[in-house]
Amino acid sequence: MADLLDMEDHRTGATVAPTESRLRTCLVSREHSPTDRLIRFVLSPDREIVPDVDERLPGRGLWLTATRDIVDAACRKRVFARAARGPVSVDDALSDTVERLLERRCLDFLGIARRAGQAVAGFEKTREMIRSARAGLVLTASDAAEDGRRRIEGPARGDDRAAIVSGVFASEALGAVFGRDAAVHVAVERGPLAARLLRECNRLVGFRPAVAE
Repeated sequence: MADLLDMEDHRTGATVAPTESRLRTCLVSREHSPTDRLIRFVLSPDREIVPDVDERLPGRGLWLTATRDIVDAACRKRVFARAARGPVSVDDALSDTVERLLERRCLDFLGIARRAGQAVAGFEKTREMIRSARAGLVLTASDAAEDGRRRIEGPARGDDRAAIVSGVFASEALGAVFGRDAAVHVAVERGPLAARLLRECNRLVGFRPAVAE
């Protein structure tokens, strides 16, 4: 996955390889980081702070590290107003909005992978993709049974080409992508789609509590 960040997966310790991502400065920490680790915000014509998780909206970007505490600190300390050099309107639930947008973006990429025939759901199909060394990303639902999670994630951890994202999504959300009520285990084939999805998952986990390992 050479087009991803050199960063540690928030849940598994799996590393992600370097990318050519641009560097930007977080308004709160003042650290220079690749944009893959940040969230972009823009100022609307009505001077409202708008999250731009797709990084496509016009205007000057205001960047924050992709974690809930950083976004909350930016709101609390009036960082946006200083950066925009004037009064701004900031939603009290800005972190929740970012989390919701990032989840939607992740599930959209998973849907693209499914339609491309590069993603499977279900215990047996996921296990088979791992066994055949084709899995680039393994997703386990937050409501997965502990035994099933160990039986899937154990073999995946033995393949350094497969990243694991555990407990980020509910089985209902994963299932909706595959047209079913629930999906507890999902695997995505190695390639650009798995790499892009992992990038988005790494941003999303900064807004969600970790699952105990």
